[in-house]
Amino acid sequence: MNTTIETILNHRSIRSFTDAAISDEQLNAIIAAGIAASSSSMIQATSIIRITDPNKRAALAHLAGDQPYVAQAAEFLVFCIDYQRHYSISTEIKPEYTELALIGAIDSGIMAQNCLVAAESMGLGGVYIGGLRNHPHEVDALLNLPPYCAVLFGMCLGVPAQDPQLKPRLPMDMILHQNEYQPLNKPLLAQYDQQTMAYYQQRSSHNKHQDWSNIVTKTLSKESRPFMAEYFHSKGLMEK
Repeated sequence: MNTTIETILNHRSIRSFTDAAISDEQLNAIIAAGIAASSSSMIQATSIIRITDPNKRAALAHLAGDQPYVAQAAEFLVFCIDYQRHYSISTEIKPEYTELALIGAIDSGIMAQNCLVAAESMGLGGVYIGGLRNHPHEVDALLNLPPYCAVLFGMCLGVPAQDPQLKPRLPMDMILHQNEYQPLNKPLLAQYDQQTMAYYQQRSSHNKHQDWSNIVTKTLSKESRPFMAEYFHSKGLMEK
């Protein structure tokens, strides 16, 4: 195993940061690592907005669900699908197609993960902030996003002030299928549920008496941002 894989396997979401800054050299390397990520047909349909204005940080922390680390982290980056750049080159492009939105979302996720792995390789930590999609129109207005450009998620980065336990992940045999889709292995799921139950009961904060099956059932059985389709349509995306 090499140091890159060790860094990836040691990933934890960090939500508490010291007051230490991230140097310009570090930030430039993090963004460069993101830009180097794979991109479908070299479309490169992502823009990153670095938020340095403390008032905007505070507003975004509130819009994301009152997550204080959005305001406290050394850096906060917002990742957006961006076809305005392409539309500025040629009005012949068709950003309204759902496939293009999928490409933009996938490319943005790949780019962001490159950024986070690069940061973690430097001893920094971070956490994704999907809560920006709680109020996408308000975030959009705050960031002055043009047509064909839409907010996806944010990322806090900084020097960790905590050392959380590793969350147990689904076993590989439940993720990796051979040649065709395999039915759910319920005995293996039961073992994983026991493992996650033990994790949530033993971790240092936010203990809960739940296993993974209960948590995902609770999460996925409720309404999930039904306004997002309208938001993307308002940006000229996902109309076809």
